[in-house]
Amino acid sequence: MLEIKSFCFGPFETNCYVVRDGSTVLLIDPACSNEYEQQELLEYFNSFNFQPSTFHIIATHGHLDHLWGAKWATEQWNIPVLMHEADIPLAQAMQQQYNLFGIRRTPEPFPIKPYTIHHTPYTIIHTPGHTPGSICLYWPEKNVLFSGDTLFRMGYGRTDLPGGNMGQLIDSLEKLFALPGDVHVYPGHGEETTIAAERR
Repeated sequence: MLEIKSFCFGPFETNCYVVRDGSTVLLIDPACSNEYEQQELLEYFNSFNFQPSTFHIIATHGHLDHLWGAKWATEQWNIPVLMHEADIPLAQAMQQQYNLFGIRRTPEPFPIKPYTIHHTPYTIIHTPGHTPGSICLYWPEKNVLFSGDTLFRMGYGRTDLPGGNMGQLIDSLEKLFALPGDVHVYPGHGEETTIAAERR
C-alpha cells in the first residue's frame, strides 16, 4: 500500500511529499523553509513505527522553492539530494536564483547526486521544459504520479525562467497525457488532479 503525506511549505506554497511504499520511504522536494516547517516534517518521520530499509530525498527539479530545506534534510539524515543531472548546475547556482527573486539571503550548499535508482516500484520520467532536468515519479501499479512543476491542476509549469523551454514542455506534457486517465497526479503546487482531467 502506498501511503502519501503532503505538506505545503514556504512562501511559494510548494508541495512536499513523504511517500511510504512498504519499507521504502521517499522525501520528494524538501521545501521546508523554516524551523517550524522542518519540525513539522521531522515529527511526521518520528511517528513511523519502523526503520525504513531504503530512504531517498529526491528533487523533481532544481528550483529554490523545492529545495528550501535541502541543507537541513541532508544533514538530518546524512544523505544527498538526488536529482536529474541536467538540473544539478541549476541547484548549485542557488545564489543566482535568490538574486532573481530578490531574496536577500545567502544559500548554503548541500550535497547533490544524480539519481541512479534501479529495481524500484516507481519509474522516473524525464520531463524537461520547466527546467532542463525536471522529472516526474510514476507508480504504474498504483496509478500515482508526482509531477513536480511540469503539470498542475488546470495548468503547467512556467518556461520564462532560465532553462525553460516551451517546446520541450509541450513534448513532456504529451508524454504524461499518454498515461492512463485514472492516474492520480500530485503536483508541485496546488491541488491534486488526474491525467484525464488535465487532458481536456
